[in-house]
Amino acid sequence: MKILDNSAESRFEIHVDGQLAGFADYKLLPSTIVFTHTEVKPEFEGQGLAGELVAHALDASRDTGLKVRPVCPYVARYISRHPEYKDLLEEE
Repeated sequence: MKILDNSAESRFEIHVDGQLAGFADYKLLPSTIVFTHTEVKPEFEGQGLAGELVAHALDASRDTGLKVRPVCPYVARYISRHPEYKDLLEEE
């Protein structure tokens, strides 16, 4: 498994055995990253890949000092279930 930030496509990608298994689309603002959509291909579902992908994307956001706006329901749910990421949320 490999996770990377494909900034040319504005998405984090997760690859399994060299195949694109899923992605988390984002829009980059000056101080915020807006996660808009997360998807795992059907043949890779049920393996916990979305969680791995989102955790990596949130850790990368923290490392770069970006606040997070979770428009994507999966990312919002992930943050609500993992309080260690709540400090990343953009203040309203």
